Amino acid sequence: MHEFQRRFIDFMLEAGVLTFGDFTTKSGRKTPYFINTGRYRTGAQLSRLSEFYARAIWDRLGDQFDVLFGPAYKGIPLAAATAVALANEYQRDIPFAFNRKEVKDHGEGGQLVGAPLKGNVVIIDDVITAGTSIRESVELIHNAGATPTAVVIALDREETITEDGDS
Repeated sequence: MHEFQRRFIDFMLEAGVLTFGDFTTKSGRKTPYFINTGRYRTGAQLSRLSEFYARAIWDRLGDQFDVLFGPAYKGIPLAAATAVALANEYQRDIPFAFNRKEVKDHGEGGQLVGAPLKGNVVIIDDVITAGTSIRESVELIHNAGATPTAVVIALDREETITEDGDS
């Protein structure tokens, strides 16, 4: 584990985002820890969070991507804030986009908002459990003619289902 990853875990604990106890996930599974990114509630916290996301992206991909994509809903502020952090920390002005849960049929219409999805797209979200949001994002990106290149998340629950239904 890299030092910045340890600092990220410490940050999640300080912000009350990572908690330990007896929890049940949306999928109904029991877990001894829970991440609630809704507890990032200040500009300073969002700024620091976006620096961690930007660092993870930059360390892994460098400048080999073209657009950030944040799935609705929690991925939206993550993509926007990470675009700011990439501009400030790495002098890389990356466009970002996000989707609506419902297709808009008035105004500019459609399901996608922001920059056009083109080239290599990085998906940014908070937690992956069943992978539904990521699968939907990949489909949207492919349908736009772009290539999903990476997924950056705070936590991968790595959920698998046993014969007993446990993760």
